[in-house]
Amino acid sequence: MQVNTDLMAELGLGATEAARRAQIIGATIGVLADLGYRRTTFAKIKERAGLSSTRLISYHFTNKAGLMQAVLSTVVETKGAYLTERTGGGLDPADRRGYLRAHIETSIAFLRAYPECVRALSELAANSADADGWVMTKVLVDDLRVHGLARQLKQGQADGTFGAFTPEVMAMSIAQAIDGVAAAYAADPSLDLETYGREVADAFVKATAP
Repeated sequence: MQVNTDLMAELGLGATEAARRAQIIGATIGVLADLGYRRTTFAKIKERAGLSSTRLISYHFTNKAGLMQAVLSTVVETKGAYLTERTGGGLDPADRRGYLRAHIETSIAFLRAYPECVRALSELAANSADADGWVMTKVLVDDLRVHGLARQLKQGQADGTFGAFTPEVMAMSIAQAIDGVAAAYAADPSLDLETYGREVADAFVKATAP
């Protein structure tokens, strides 16, 4: 995967260092997606990135936990940038229904646009208990999948946009619906994800209405 060096602008890195970090993160995402978490080693990443030594990985990320933190942060930022792109510059935070629809449609479209990111995220989630991994992986993945949306739903209930339901239950139901589309798409890559995204979004916009 090609990682945009702009995603690391806030780190204050020089162009060369930012490019090297992006190269390593992109290679790591590719290895995670292709080989799975347990087989993602510095040696495999070095080979995928075309590096001369694994020491270059250690120089930039110190250890596995630091590298996995960078990978997860990159996936989250990539999805956020994709949402902004699809919505023409982002959404008004007060537009709860718009956010809900965009969250669902973007999450489903993301399956085709960034398949390596999706698989890498699944691998990170499934191996969040790894003692050598990043301790905040489960927290961040759960927030990305469920808790962040649940907060939006709760705020929408408070301002009258949404009806009566348990936000965490509804958010989990939405996450599981998206997972179902992901499984269907894995079995049939010709699936019309735009239609799926729109219709799943329609269903949950109706389900959350007052």
